[in-house]
Amino acid sequence: MQKIGLDIVGLSYSQTQSGAYALVLAEKEGKRRLPIIIGGFEAQAIAIELEDMTPSRPLTHDLFQSFAEAYKIELQEVIIYNLIEGIFYAKLICMQNGKQTEIDARTSDAVALAVRFKCPIYTFEFILENAGIILDEDAEGETTPAPASSKKEPKKEKKGIASLNMSELNQRLEKAIESENYEEASRLRDEIQRRSESNN
Repeated sequence: MQKIGLDIVGLSYSQTQSGAYALVLAEKEGKRRLPIIIGGFEAQAIAIELEDMTPSRPLTHDLFQSFAEAYKIELQEVIIYNLIEGIFYAKLICMQNGKQTEIDARTSDAVALAVRFKCPIYTFEFILENAGIILDEDAEGETTPAPASSKKEPKKEKKGIASLNMSELNQRLEKAIESENYEEASRLRDEIQRRSESNN
């Protein structure tokens, strides 16, 4: 599959998820944008590097960079290679002594490292096709998000938490934790606890 280059064009507080931030990536040769919800710590790590700030002590991503450089490991590129149930998957392409290695990483961590190593960020067409948006300018000049493709099938809505039984709630909780979707995990945990207390 052909890789599509991405640039960081925005980082803002999420209006839909408390404590989260929206990282917006744009394809280099097109108009599509790829919004990714990330945590506050990762957003801070990206923002500090983009603003060319130097923290008093190294952050986790700074430590990783120093460690890699000490052992002559070069981060060549970051690839956002998959999207499953709203979760983006990324990998680091590293080179050491002529040997290339791929390392699985959360997308937010991968981007935080990409800005430190000043390496390119890529994705694939099917990800932009499914999760990208195009900013359409209306008559007043404001920008509003529009689907990147009119061919997309409407997404099936998940059953609401209130309609799930306890077994389904626990199954979805395990899945949310495994995929590191901690916001959903928190909502599910609260619902399980509420029902348990009401049954006592």
